[in-house]
Amino acid sequence: MPQQENFLREIANGMTVEVIKTYDKSYAREVFGSVDDEALKRLAVSLELATNYEPADIPDPDDPDYDDFLWLELCEAATEDVRQSPVLSSFFVVKVTKAGNAEDLYISADWPSAEKYAQNLLAGK
Repeated sequence: MPQQENFLREIANGMTVEVIKTYDKSYAREVFGSVDDEALKRLAVSLELATNYEPADIPDPDDPDYDDFLWLELCEAATEDVRQSPVLSSFFVVKVTKAGNAEDLYISADWPSAEKYAQNLLAGK
């Protein structure tokens, strides 16, 4: 597996919340496919879709093309340097562990949105 870095690890309310930076695009895709609708909404906000596109150019979240659209936007935002070959992409994954069960709950291309998501979990929001 490509390199990963721990950016945050805190324990509160019987759970461990971690933010991991990963360069593994396959893992990122797996996480993306497993997060809930609320996490996808927060991801869309962090990607600033409403700023970068006309509303008519953004598929509706219920549209079958929406997930592919959002994944492509995430990948584009995660690109670190297009001049590299192969292109290096980095993703931030929020992982929660409760009673020994780990679950990836959020993914983004930026540290601030992943940190905010993790802090909200720790605060019970």
